Amino acid sequence: MKNSFSILELILILFILSLITTTFYLKPYENKLSNAADRIELYLKQTRYQSLIDNKENQIDEKWHRQRWTFKFFNCSGNKGIYYVIYSDENKMGHPNENESLLDPLTKKRVYSSNTCEYDENRSKYVLLTKEFDVVDTNISCNSTKGLGQISFGNDGKVYSRLSTHENRSEDYEIKNSCYVELINKTGQKKSIKIEPNTGFIGINKE
Repeated sequence: MKNSFSILELILILFILSLITTTFYLKPYENKLSNAADRIELYLKQTRYQSLIDNKENQIDEKWHRQRWTFKFFNCSGNKGIYYVIYSDENKMGHPNENESLLDPLTKKRVYSSNTCEYDENRSKYVLLTKEFDVVDTNISCNSTKGLGQISFGNDGKVYSRLSTHENRSEDYEIKNSCYVELINKTGQKKSIKIEPNTGFIGINKE
């Protein structure tokens, strides 16, 4: 009888263990990442659609552009991950509240969370990127904010990476090149959504 494994047998065992790890450990994270990207793609399209049907332009209000529909990422408090909110800043204070957030037309839940990032039966669970999808970081290629970033839409199809705080500056921060919203999960895998300037076309990036 053999008392030890040959090198070939050890290599075979390591290969099998590696295959099992890839199949049963990495796959769930990969599926969650794809689901997160699909959901954000859907919600970005909904944000754009909301902007097209809800024209915020108001010649009397010199800061009307602050009310454009916006998809914005935030950090949870206590290093508990990240989340996002879709909202129109009606009071122009610079931070969303629940009443200003988008109501998901399918689930009838608010696309909103506070920075505590707790589940709430009246709010969409999909906004909790870390809790729900194991997404731990984002990278927006056109980000011009001091935070994680945002995407705002005009009723004419134009896209903005930020909304100016100054009067009569509605066209500031319009994106001129394709913008990529990259999601990064716990294992370092990445998935990105592409947003085109001018048209606001949105789709999962295949590259």
